[in-house]
Amino acid sequence: MPSYFRQVPDFEYVSRLPDAKISDYITVKNLFKKGFLREDIFQNLAFFTKYQIKGDDRPDNVAFEVYGDSTYDWLVLLCNNVLNIQSEWPLLQRDFDEYLLDKYDDYNTLYNGIHHYETIEIKNNQGIVIVPAGLRVESNYTVSFFDNQLKQQITINSSNCVLPVTNYEYEENIENNKRNIYLLKDRYLNVVNDDLQDIMTYREGSTQYKSETLKRADNIRLYQ
Repeated sequence: MPSYFRQVPDFEYVSRLPDAKISDYITVKNLFKKGFLREDIFQNLAFFTKYQIKGDDRPDNVAFEVYGDSTYDWLVLLCNNVLNIQSEWPLLQRDFDEYLLDKYDDYNTLYNGIHHYETIEIKNNQGIVIVPAGLRVESNYTVSFFDNQLKQQITINSSNCVLPVTNYEYEENIENNKRNIYLLKDRYLNVVNDDLQDIMTYREGSTQYKSETLKRADNIRLYQ
């Protein structure tokens, strides 16, 4: 499979080089042309499978493991609507450590500083969930409910229903959540490849058209 950018068509743009003549053009990639997944695919989980990013794997590593072809890195990103790989893809461990120390200044603040508090799951005697786990609350949060079996009001103080979340745990959870992604099942690769080829192909019908892969950029809408 050719890499994504090899499939992006070209356009001839008026040259702005100092020694260029008025009729000179340079050929560049038309980055206004962007691949995307059709809505009937993107909105249907039946087309996808869950995947967890391992260690310092990049999109091309994931593509090679799942599809046997690292050039499908663009598909890995498209499946998860990742636009900014710097902030939406898990950081390398080295970069993650540097980011944390830069943000929190020292190890004590990072590992011992409390970022917030979260609830522990609380159930009554009938097994009914009164408070779900993971709600962000104040440190002095308490739970009070009437227990039908005991026929009395029950109050649980914060020491038994709240846990502190350190700065490191908070940041690590954010990073780990980025590792849970969805990937298109490989049986649908031909459909996506055909769609991408169609998206990247110019159509006849304008004076700027030169071929299916080339247009001239004189006052044209380049994404057409």
